Amino acid sequence: MSAAYPLTAEFELLARPRPVRIAVVIPCYRAVGSIERVVGAIGASVWRIYCVDDASPDDTGAAIGRAAASDPRVTALRRDANGGVGAAVVDGFRAALADGAEVIVKIDSDGQMAPALIPDFVAPILSGEADYVKGNRFFSLDGIGRMPSARIVGNAGLSFLTKLSTGYWDLFDPANGYVAIHAEVVRLLPLDRLHRRYFFESDMLFRLATLRARVIELPIEPVYHDERSHLSELRCLATFPFLHMRNFAKRLFYNYFLRNFSAASLSILAGAVFFAFGVIFGAASWLHSLDTGDPATAGTVMLSALPLIVGIQLLLNFLAQDVALAPSSAIHHRLTSKRVLRARETFSERDQS
Repeated sequence: MSAAYPLTAEFELLARPRPVRIAVVIPCYRAVGSIERVVGAIGASVWRIYCVDDASPDDTGAAIGRAAASDPRVTALRRDANGGVGAAVVDGFRAALADGAEVIVKIDSDGQMAPALIPDFVAPILSGEADYVKGNRFFSLDGIGRMPSARIVGNAGLSFLTKLSTGYWDLFDPANGYVAIHAEVVRLLPLDRLHRRYFFESDMLFRLATLRARVIELPIEPVYHDERSHLSELRCLATFPFLHMRNFAKRLFYNYFLRNFSAASLSILAGAVFFAFGVIFGAASWLHSLDTGDPATAGTVMLSALPLIVGIQLLLNFLAQDVALAPSSAIHHRLTSKRVLRARETFSERDQS
């Protein structure tokens, strides 16, 4: 992406008749060497900057204080106890909403996310194309070549689990934390229930999926310095698959049974029943044959294989419908309209009284 494109987007934001209240939330942990540089690179189109010190044991709080002294847009927040990146972001979200932000952008404090791209993340939201925009570091082959091999392999597995648990089948790079979201959509999120640590980005996508929010990706170039990630790959392998399967079960219940019931609902119900029957009956018949020494009859084999094949076909049919049902339109315009209507009704009631 050329350097001219972000500048064009920045000028378009500054040239609007009424400036958009864009807030940037930066969770900070052990960021004493980078946070001032990150804040200094944030352009003039940003309205306020919320730096959240997640009880960092170093002098990150002092560095945030220096950034606030040199930039009046900076609001310094501090957590009494370390809660993780998700907890820090939620604190920033709440502060931005309380101050009246319209679009909220989240970037990291380590300098790996270029602040010059903030206008490009905000633009699809303001145009009504999306409710949530996230970065994708895997769009450019040159960029992938500069990434650590462990991240490439790990991201491929996590990406598939994220697609399954969220229903956003066209997204990649689920762990990327460079995101922008409309404030009206944030108001609908159960902020108290979002995952507090490194599963936060994936959990956000799951919560957005239950709202049927429109999510798109923006290609970005990965930037790696000498910083050491606080994220443990072993911990991700141990905890993320379980969390994704839990969210997948929740999404099925919310979107296909509680709020809607469609052909996809029937497909997954019938598919699970047929598949389970085929596996259980086949395993029982196989164990019986081993125990007695009698070979299974053709009818027994068919009674096991046919439900298994039908179940797999129905489950694949569900996946095809799930892909087709991915949200394709933004919801924040409708939310804003309802909010304005409620405000007008409230003022009307006050005038009448």
